[in-house]
Amino acid sequence: MADKPNILLIFPDQQRGDVMGCAGNPAAKTPNLDRIASEAVLFDNCCTNSPLCMPARASLITGQYVNQHGIWHNWHAADRHGPSHVRNMRDAGYHTAVIGKTHLYVHGRRDVKDTRDHVNQLMDWGYVDTHELTGPWASRVIDSPYTDYLAEKRLLEAHRDYIQHYLEGMFSGELRPWDEPPPPLSPEDHLDTYTGRISAEWIRNYQGDKPFYLQVCFPGPHDPFDSPKEYRAMYKPEDMPAGIMDKPTWPVSPQLDAVLRWSALDGMTVAQKQLMSTFYYAKVTLIDHAIGFILKALEERGFLDNTWIIYTSDHGEMLGDHFMSHKIVFYEAALKIPCIIRPPGGINGWKSNALADQLDIAATIIDIGGARPFERSDGRSLVSNVMDGQGSPDAQKGKEVIFSEVNLYSMVLTDQYKMVVNSLTQEPLELYDMKNDPNEVNNLVRDPSFRKMREDLTERYISDLLSHLDEEKLKVFQEIATARPPRA
Repeated sequence: MADKPNILLIFPDQQRGDVMGCAGNPAAKTPNLDRIASEAVLFDNCCTNSPLCMPARASLITGQYVNQHGIWHNWHAADRHGPSHVRNMRDAGYHTAVIGKTHLYVHGRRDVKDTRDHVNQLMDWGYVDTHELTGPWASRVIDSPYTDYLAEKRLLEAHRDYIQHYLEGMFSGELRPWDEPPPPLSPEDHLDTYTGRISAEWIRNYQGDKPFYLQVCFPGPHDPFDSPKEYRAMYKPEDMPAGIMDKPTWPVSPQLDAVLRWSALDGMTVAQKQLMSTFYYAKVTLIDHAIGFILKALEERGFLDNTWIIYTSDHGEMLGDHFMSHKIVFYEAALKIPCIIRPPGGINGWKSNALADQLDIAATIIDIGGARPFERSDGRSLVSNVMDGQGSPDAQKGKEVIFSEVNLYSMVLTDQYKMVVNSLTQEPLELYDMKNDPNEVNNLVRDPSFRKMREDLTERYISDLLSHLDEEKLKVFQEIATARPPRA
């Protein structure tokens, strides 16, 4: 095999940054992630560039902000012939592969019947090997190798009935998230277990003469929180953190108002929130177990000493905080994502508070592989942070600010303040003092004593961010959005 190191990107969907034992969460049971983190740097201030699936994934693969690649929601796809770090890695001599959910094209379109019909699209992005799956929602109507697996075991109808019941109950409000039953499948047959098992088999069978860049894109812990009963039994509701039981207070931005209404969690008690949390945590633990398959395969092949392991996600999950579910807001639960980077052979694990984002993760992968850098990207490689060590003067040094965008809202985060604006007018809608109000309860956007702060954040950062907005791509999004129902 070539001298360049292998790279393994483990990329679950909707993983909160704080639901890991190694992140300091005493309730989370994640022994395999904890093992990786013990030999890695955990960046505990890493943020998504969009708290929504397709925009976040577009930013990771292109190295661009949302206003540049133009994917403001899940309604259309990024240009697969544009920038792609995967294509750059392929061209640098890597055997590129993906197993799991890519969500690089719209899964809700009527012409999407089978993931295998879209291999050419993934090849345009730069993938050589593909074993593409969908998320649990889309598995109800889209075929894939996983649905073939279930059909062969005569489990597909039960699985699809379960997902259909969940979706009908969620959208009608009849199924409350703390009443969600476990799935009709055994842990062995779960979508995330399947993803881990196939990934381990790929590693065991890899015989190429090139280094590999493998993305393992777990479809979970995205809802439904369909954790098997065996994993739910590992958690007690009373052990779950209560989280933030404060609703947004005046002034409530249109973005928060829309997600509040859509979440429909009015009347939720602490006990109900804790019970719901056990379902989510149990699904994280299921994925952690599947990661164990992958680590074992790396060990058996002798790859651990020549493989970088990166663990991150597209965005977080509100999990009832502020009486919200899912994402599409810039609260910490949706914004903060895991970021664990383990170099070949491992190191003595430590934590960095450096501000980082998905653009940095893309730049890190490019740096590791010696691939062609993006021509236009704010991504900053984290390799030096990792390799220079905890004692380095730059160990805790990251970006000055982080930007995140969704649905024509833009956010800037500094080491103390977070501000959200309307992307078209740059009108401030939310402002939080993250040091004195880490739970983001007090919106200071109308507080006259913070007028200068709002102006400074807009002039120094927001205006610069939005000066790169692609007007043509914005127009495409707006045309699509006008045909969509009025939901967050």
